[in-house]
Amino acid sequence: MLPHSVLPPAAEAKARRGGLIAAIVASFLTPFMGASVNIALPPIGLEFSLDAVTLGWVATAYILAAAVFLLPFGRLADIIGRRKVFIAGLASYTVTSILVALVHNGGQLIVMRVFQGVSGALLFGTGMAILTSIFPPSERGKVLGLNAAAVYIGLSIGPTVGGVITDAWGWRGIFLLNAGLAFFALVVVLTQLKTEFQECKGEAFDLKGAIVYGLALCALMLGFSELPDNIGFILLVVGAGGLAAFVWFESRIQFPLLSVKMFRHNTVFAMSNAASLINYAATFAVGFLLSLYLQFVKGFSPTDAGLVLVAQPVVMALISPWAGRSADRLGPRFLASLGMAISAIGLAMFIFIGNNTSMVYVIAGLVILGAGFGLFSSPNTSAVMGSVERRQYGVASATLGTTRLVGQMLSLGIAMLLFSLIIGHVRISGAVQDELVSSLRVAFAIFTGLCIVGVFASLARGTGVPVPPPPASPHRNIKSST
Repeated sequence: MLPHSVLPPAAEAKARRGGLIAAIVASFLTPFMGASVNIALPPIGLEFSLDAVTLGWVATAYILAAAVFLLPFGRLADIIGRRKVFIAGLASYTVTSILVALVHNGGQLIVMRVFQGVSGALLFGTGMAILTSIFPPSERGKVLGLNAAAVYIGLSIGPTVGGVITDAWGWRGIFLLNAGLAFFALVVVLTQLKTEFQECKGEAFDLKGAIVYGLALCALMLGFSELPDNIGFILLVVGAGGLAAFVWFESRIQFPLLSVKMFRHNTVFAMSNAASLINYAATFAVGFLLSLYLQFVKGFSPTDAGLVLVAQPVVMALISPWAGRSADRLGPRFLASLGMAISAIGLAMFIFIGNNTSMVYVIAGLVILGAGFGLFSSPNTSAVMGSVERRQYGVASATLGTTRLVGQMLSLGIAMLLFSLIIGHVRISGAVQDELVSSLRVAFAIFTGLCIVGVFASLARGTGVPVPPPPASPHRNIKSST
């Protein structure tokens, strides 16, 4: 909460209002785009003649770039100002979304998705940290619940709107629409949010750690895509070794990119992030896989496929605000763990999916999965942000965002690995629908197992009651900018 000695009540209220609107719009952007692009992948693949694995990289390139830069940008935001970084993210996201819509081949598309992911990283590590900074702990769960609801609303309308846009104007319209939304959020920030947050001003930025961390993540993801070839195993070993070196280095410098102590001595923080990684690894590829299933196996149009997939995020959006408010009273452990268990049930239903599976069965699985994810996300986020000091909000937010993105990379990595092993490097079409269904069944079996492990990780956090931050240091740097 902003101290009244720094900002007058009217300015504080305006900062909260502007911060909430901007963060909600920014949180809406990425899931809306992701859900829309999932629906548009089959037309993109047809236009650019992309095989199954390369088509997966259209989605993965964005996530990999965002994961590589999210943690460094979160730390940078704590040092130079979260508002500055947030503004830079919205501006660059607007530009890169327009550029994605102008590409002429698959290679250009993947490259521009990388740049769009870098822009997204500027947003992921700052929006939630700004919300946590300007609202008091007593309102944290409610506000984060609203923020999570924006995410799920984006997921909800993404498949439908994306399908309609793709059918009517082509897939490029999706990116142009995202550019417009990002520009609107930029205007809101510039006109409403005049408060800057620099609670680590003057501290050094760990450039070496950022480089090692980024290269290690790239090696891991490239390794997944190259399995079972020898180069895939080599890259996985290099990536794992790079992450181990990163952790060792971070524990020995004064101003680390990521404080290892946050994991060693804070069980709630460590296990909540672990639960987040597992949950996203188990659930993120569902939309990607079912979009291919509905269009290539069931013969649905992008619009019709979007109408089916909308079932999951609608339930998420309905449950998430209630789960966030309940976490303020009950603590996140029970709700998040229950959500993970329900998600496992929904995923298990898709293990039995086939060519003749009814849409009632598919929608029922999506509803159950949506209910589980809605119960998990807001309480888990509240646990992470409530377990650290105010000065660590940027890094904590970026760390949680990174676990989500790494989980998403693993989820898509598992899908692409199975495509490589079962389908091969061929275009997805009706001719390989049996192989596609087999890939889906194996993927959902793996995801179900991951989610079951995630239940125990969620329970291992302990009571999970959010810890109020200590009184603000008289030296913390929160100011009104003009």
